[in-house]
Amino acid sequence: MIFPDAPSPSGCSRARTFPTLTAIYASAERAKKASREADRLACGAWNYRMLGYKGPAQPSPTMADALNAGYGYLEVRCHGCDTHQTVALDIIRRPKATPVHELERYMRCKDCSQVRGYPYKRSHLVALRAKKISALHPPAVWWPGER
Repeated sequence: MIFPDAPSPSGCSRARTFPTLTAIYASAERAKKASREADRLACGAWNYRMLGYKGPAQPSPTMADALNAGYGYLEVRCHGCDTHQTVALDIIRRPKATPVHELERYMRCKDCSQVRGYPYKRSHLVALRAKKISALHPPAVWWPGER
């Protein structure tokens, strides 16, 4: 009779045999994929809510969820000068457990602040993005009405 904690005839314990380690790694990989898919769906739902109805921004996914889902940037629109900017989520000095909607209060428009001479805050969160705003990836368009 072989006990669970007794070494097997090959010299290694039963808990560390190859099929068990493979099953552990495979289940961990499946859990990572499921977590990434859940984060992607949560961020997609938040984007649809923000682009389709212009809010509400709460509840929102955390910065860690957005980064895990592949959304590395947050698009912000300034109400003062009507410009769209992207902010990289991986360089923001906040805990990764911070919800995205809490970042809105820290956003300042650089152009408006230079014109006025004081930090000007009138920004609105638009959406999470995978890439920065460029000619190939233009700013998001709010729907309905702005087409």
